[in-house]
Amino acid sequence: MEAQLEALQKQVSDLKAATAASVKDVRAAQSATTVSLANARPTFSTGDGAFSASIRGIFQADAALYDQKSAGPLSTDFRRGSFGDATENDRARDLSDGANVRRARLGIEGKAFGVFDYNMIYDFGGSGTEEAGKISSAWVQYSGLPLKIRAGVYAPVTSLEDAANNTGSLFVERASVAETVRGVAGGDGRAAIGVLGNGERWNVSAAVTGNTVTTQTFDEQLGFVGRFAYVPLKGDGWLVHTGVNANLVISPAKSGPDVAATGGATSNLRLRDRPELRVDGTRLIDTGNIDADGLTAIGLELGAQRNNVFVQAEYFDIQVKRRNSTLPDPKFNGWYVQAGWTLTGEPRRYSTATAGFDAPRPAKPFDLKKGNWGAVELAARYSTFDLDYLAGPAGSAPVTGAIRGGEQNILSLGVNWYLNPVVSLSAAYRNVEVKRLSPGGTAFVAGSTPVAGAQVGQDLDIWSVRTQYAF
Repeated sequence: MEAQLEALQKQVSDLKAATAASVKDVRAAQSATTVSLANARPTFSTGDGAFSASIRGIFQADAALYDQKSAGPLSTDFRRGSFGDATENDRARDLSDGANVRRARLGIEGKAFGVFDYNMIYDFGGSGTEEAGKISSAWVQYSGLPLKIRAGVYAPVTSLEDAANNTGSLFVERASVAETVRGVAGGDGRAAIGVLGNGERWNVSAAVTGNTVTTQTFDEQLGFVGRFAYVPLKGDGWLVHTGVNANLVISPAKSGPDVAATGGATSNLRLRDRPELRVDGTRLIDTGNIDADGLTAIGLELGAQRNNVFVQAEYFDIQVKRRNSTLPDPKFNGWYVQAGWTLTGEPRRYSTATAGFDAPRPAKPFDLKKGNWGAVELAARYSTFDLDYLAGPAGSAPVTGAIRGGEQNILSLGVNWYLNPVVSLSAAYRNVEVKRLSPGGTAFVAGSTPVAGAQVGQDLDIWSVRTQYAF
């Protein structure tokens, strides 16, 4: 009996020692830092996942050929760009063929103390010309509640088109109306505080926003971005998306000191856009400045996916409330419909976190030795954006309160080649139709504004390619 008890005690002691060693090993593993390189993205994280840091990088280079009627002198060639911009008016007659680094971003994102997320991205790219650099995003988020709370500088999701990552959208630029609405109260580098959350079938977000980091005004703009999306139908390999979004300017930025004795500073709002490409930065439709009390843009979303085919569409209604004016409040609208078909069979990835369709992920990354070619996707889109209000017929002078911003219609056809999750190539053709009447006077530039009612729009074709490396 004594011998058996001694043996049993020894076994218990050995078990305690082994258990203590195991606990020590587990604790060491939990505190150890791991390094991974999934999809070329360097990530450092603690064993328990409470802390992490991932390096993010995006490089997008665009090249384009603008096929348009040969330029004539300003006195006889009436094609024009933005109001009051001599450079754009000159360039509208000869849009610049060439190349542009659209985005060159580098930053870091991750987690701290388990319940905080963060993101800091700097951008050296630009529209039409590269920039010295600016903050694209810099925010911190508390994720310990059902609805996450985010504050800092970021781009709140403004629409279904905006919900796709800028590295995975169907075309290299968003549809014109969606891009313009995005810039009203959202967009990159926007000061904001908001909440966001999602479930398996729903997504909701709301944010109060201010100016972008590159804009300084006397009083900053106060805006609001809200969105609700829902998937009412879903099955094996297919789903239907619906949604509604609101982008509001509650109080526009002031142009100067708000001195009551002089009637207060103007608070201008302006809507304008490029022909869905930014190698040349010229805007061919433009409302000009509207002294306004606020703006309301309401959007309706519809999307559907079945395996490797998807389609999405949005309609936007935009209303501007004038400030201290008896003139009628202008209204604008726009819509688009687009579809994608992945020839190699991979579906676009519907993200419940953003309620949007992101790029397909190649099942077999490009490898000549193995005969793999990645994923190939065909794309088509038609968009229309009408910035005219009481424009009137050609050859006529504008009525009081009219806005001749122009109407832009674009048919786009493209092909996207995803060599692997990091490298992709895109090529596209655009047929652009701009219908726009001159308001006369000195609306464009004194001495070079065509007579009232003259056609200042144009038809052109654009061919473009993009090279992208993103991790």
